[in-house]
Amino acid sequence: MPKQFIANAPLADLFVVFARTGKENYGTKGISVFLVEADLPGVIGSKGHKTGQAGAWTAEVFFDNVRVGMAALIGGQEGAGFGAAMKSLIRGRVHIAALCVGMAERIVEESVAYAAAGRQGGRPIGEFQLVRAMLAEIQTGVFAGRVMVVDAAEKYDSGEDRKLRPSATASYCSEMVSRAADLAVQIHGDMGYMRGTAVERCFRDAGLFRVFEGTSEIQKMITGRALLKDAQQKGAKWPWP
Repeated sequence: MPKQFIANAPLADLFVVFARTGKENYGTKGISVFLVEADLPGVIGSKGHKTGQAGAWTAEVFFDNVRVGMAALIGGQEGAGFGAAMKSLIRGRVHIAALCVGMAERIVEESVAYAAAGRQGGRPIGEFQLVRAMLAEIQTGVFAGRVMVVDAAEKYDSGEDRKLRPSATASYCSEMVSRAADLAVQIHGDMGYMRGTAVERCFRDAGLFRVFEGTSEIQKMITGRALLKDAQQKGAKWPWP
């Protein structure tokens, strides 16, 4: 069984590999992290073909009886892999959310420019109320997403919150940019579905953000669980006293 969707695998010299070692072989126990050289015998990969984000190459990677020594063990400690993976994922969620906001800002620029210049019936399409409403929805999402990203990043750096805000922000921003791209295609009409148009590329690229670093559904599960755990730790009761 290969490991699929490995970012930059076709270009990599090294892979960071999480593998189960030791006697603890259930759940998240006994997972260690190794550096594996891409040119070792048994490491095989083939480039994947995605709907969008063609500039970010991915591949599935096979490990056929690949052997590494203890020197390849990151940190020199077995069983620390799951914790390291989670720390990386949490930081990555804030990063992905920021990318979503950046793409949504580009979508706003493209859509406003087209609405101001594109004409139908002798007048700019931006004069139609529903077009203005779509522009307003996209821009509102950008404002909200930017505030969430900045707040999540500040709380992550300070150590105040490295669970609730990163997941909530990733979920909101990934859904927001997908919705923004969809609205942008509507604003552009047929032109928005043609290759070579910026919003068409955004429409294809945005979908991947909803599964990066955990799907939107996973982020919502993490957010809800964190809220309930916090309430339980504070001794929340119902009905109210």
